[in-house]
Amino acid sequence: MDHIGRSGDPRLSFDSAVADYDEIRPTYPAEVFNVLFALLPPQPEVLEVGPGTGQATRDLLARGAIVHAIEINPTMAAKLRSNLASKHLHVSVGDFEEIELAADGVDAVFSATAYHWISPKAQLDRPAAILRPGGIIAIVDLIQVDSPDDRGFFAAAQPIYERYGQGHSGPPAPTREDVESAIRRALTEDQRFSDVVVHRYDWNQKYSASDYHKLMLSYSVTQMMDDYDRVGLLKDMESFVNECFDGYVTRPLVVTITTATLV
Repeated sequence: MDHIGRSGDPRLSFDSAVADYDEIRPTYPAEVFNVLFALLPPQPEVLEVGPGTGQATRDLLARGAIVHAIEINPTMAAKLRSNLASKHLHVSVGDFEEIELAADGVDAVFSATAYHWISPKAQLDRPAAILRPGGIIAIVDLIQVDSPDDRGFFAAAQPIYERYGQGHSGPPAPTREDVESAIRRALTEDQRFSDVVVHRYDWNQKYSASDYHKLMLSYSVTQMMDDYDRVGLLKDMESFVNECFDGYVTRPLVVTITTATLV
């Protein structure tokens, strides 16, 4: 039977992959949180958009934040609650663009590898409405780059992706030097925000063949495939990694954190 959400909102497609998502999705460099908390008061109130199962939430709490996390997928939200039981964490199930939130209510709006799900207008309008004056919007992106660090894996793997209708489309991956924050320009052009800054960190991730299988399974695009093609893609890719790439994959990544201040 198809997974819930496969024909609808892809954000609801993770139900059967929550355990894999929780196990395999990476955390983030400490430098990201150093940048964020240097801009915030002690024990800040942070609204986190799209926390998943808590890959960044854990660090927010560890740094002393009071976190209101908004997660659209109920299964993800339940796992987040079980992972991070804390009096300083409140989890709401809902859509960040629609859920009722108090005006001028938080010190920061934060999102890690999830803000691309939010419409461009809401990406700016919602923080402008709910941040306190002088509050911070902080958006973290995890960007795969074109680098020899992958030993040619991603180019060599394209025929397998294409076999199952998942070949790369759109612009090629950037080099490390050319990485750009997706939201930087919009924030810079919006007079409601000032002091836009982008910090970049190299953050390669290495996966065994079986772990790369789990990583692929944690993506919405894989979950949205029909069952037969999804199983075939994952099986073929795991075999390819074992047979042609010594059993492991390196994803060459750059993490960016883009911050701006509400005027």
